[in-house]
Amino acid sequence: MLLKYKNFFSVLGQWIIFGSIIGIVVGSTTYFLLEINDYLGDDIRLKRDWLIFLLPFGGIIIGYIYMNYGKVFLNNTLNDTAKLNNLVIDSVHGKKEVPRRMGPIVYFATFVTVLFGGSTGREGAAVQMGGSVAAAVNKFFKVNIFNKKILMMSGISAGFGAAFGAPITGAVFGMEMTALGKLKFEALVPCLTASFVGHYVTTAAWGHKHEKFIIQTVPEISISTFIIVILLAVIFSLISVLYCQLRHGIEKFSEKLFKKNHMKRAFFGGIVIVVLTLIVSSQDYNGRGLQMLEQSFIEDVPPFAFLAKLIFTAVTLGTGFVGGEAIPLFFIGATLGNTLHTFIDLPMSFLAALGLIAVFCGGANTPIAAFLLAMEMFDGKGLEYFFVACLVSYLFSGHHGLWPSQKIYEPKSRLYNTLLAETIENVEKKKKP
Repeated sequence: MLLKYKNFFSVLGQWIIFGSIIGIVVGSTTYFLLEINDYLGDDIRLKRDWLIFLLPFGGIIIGYIYMNYGKVFLNNTLNDTAKLNNLVIDSVHGKKEVPRRMGPIVYFATFVTVLFGGSTGREGAAVQMGGSVAAAVNKFFKVNIFNKKILMMSGISAGFGAAFGAPITGAVFGMEMTALGKLKFEALVPCLTASFVGHYVTTAAWGHKHEKFIIQTVPEISISTFIIVILLAVIFSLISVLYCQLRHGIEKFSEKLFKKNHMKRAFFGGIVIVVLTLIVSSQDYNGRGLQMLEQSFIEDVPPFAFLAKLIFTAVTLGTGFVGGEAIPLFFIGATLGNTLHTFIDLPMSFLAALGLIAVFCGGANTPIAAFLLAMEMFDGKGLEYFFVACLVSYLFSGHHGLWPSQKIYEPKSRLYNTLLAETIENVEKKKKP
């Protein structure tokens, strides 16, 4: 019995140490990611509108780096860092490995995208840096295959928790992001440790202050309001599906058109973004769009802002530029909620918050993490409504999502059983010669 407890505390201490190491490194690198992104996006790009015309050439630089330095053979398997978050997810499932160089490459590519006006976020770089750091820890300590998967989840948790100032969300996101219908609770301790350490290193040690989104008023609990929230969540989930389908469609089309030449794809995508920017006569939809995102909680924004951001982001990331998709989804959901305020007699800030969380939930397929994010981001206000919105958005978004590498262990509902079976059957038929 004493030996069992000794082994238990030995493993527990090991996970706390590994999680802390990952959290410290990822928290520090995420701090610099956030600060440099703020500097490039707010202090440089917003004051120099002409930089948008250099976006196609920035795409050539990004494409050149990924084509020449992004593909690495590890254990006789080609690991393409241009697959971004999908490569991190594949590494958790043991199909691929994350090269240590992935972190520096994605950082530089994200900076280029933000500087020249691509529509993107930041958590993608943080998550991928987390995967890169976890791979380095795994390499140094030579952990076994099972523990290696848990380390990768810890890296994801550290990156997300540090990037958004949401350590509880980050802990669950690292476990929930990789698969639908299954959580590896064995990873809870290292994921929780990595997320909290990463968060406090970014904020307390380095002093970064995250954006605040405040719900001014939450409607009283009533059946009528719940019905409205459910209907809105369906709309938000369908918008997330529209974004995911458009983004993946553009990616497949551009890869086929340019024969997977990353430089040509990104150059073409940059030209499209420049043209779209000239058409709308505004750079509100370039970069991260944090100003309009914050504005959507307090005053009216253009009624079709959500659609513009959806198109800008789908083109940017679909043609090979680099960055996260969480903040664009936040923008799309919040501005759509703001627009719906014109037709629905509910508080503007509440609708914006509801859209922010529900669209993110539908795209990421992480209902528990999305609900926890609402709790941390909005100080626990309206938890009943957010819980229902996350559940509905998750169900109605179907088996669509930001990351095709997410493994489906269990269908979201019996309603999807037949659809899932047909999809698998079609995939198998395509594989046969």
